[in-house]
Amino acid sequence: MSDKHVGYANNFFPKLIFSSRWLQLPLYLGLIVAQCAYVFLFLKELVHLITGVTSLGEQQIMLIVLGLIDVVMISNLLVMVIVGGYETFVSRLRLDGHPDQPEWLSHVNATVLKVKLAMAIIGISSIHLLKTFIEAGNIGTPGAKFTEEGVMWQTIIHMAFIASAIGIAYTDFLMQKVSASAKAAHH
Repeated sequence: MSDKHVGYANNFFPKLIFSSRWLQLPLYLGLIVAQCAYVFLFLKELVHLITGVTSLGEQQIMLIVLGLIDVVMISNLLVMVIVGGYETFVSRLRLDGHPDQPEWLSHVNATVLKVKLAMAIIGISSIHLLKTFIEAGNIGTPGAKFTEEGVMWQTIIHMAFIASAIGIAYTDFLMQKVSASAKAAHH
């Protein structure tokens, strides 16, 4: 094979592979559409709260407010995935010096993103678990949303999220130690 053909293959395939990152763009755009759905859901629940504030009981209001917080936390999770994922895997956003640039974006990488996502998922799971605990007093009554077994499994799953986040954070800690040791060895 001639040097010209080898040079072409050596340049073409790496460029093709690197350019394939742009295939993720429709995925991030889709998440933006999903966030629009959450904005609609938030507004719908907010209207429900405002129009029913005089007829709803304290527990019902608390559950609606927890639902609103849940929607906000999921929306925050979406922003982290959209902005952080795009910045990490597709292309730089070039927001340096922008007054609204999130602080965490300046040092985002795949590991930081994983830890932040794990913490957001734990927060969302905590809200769901709190809503379940508030309604747990109705267990055993007709029309109850939850069973004892359902509450138990929801708690176990929440604890699994926490254990996973601790594992991810510990792995990140170990990787940073190894990286620091390797850097120290080269100097």
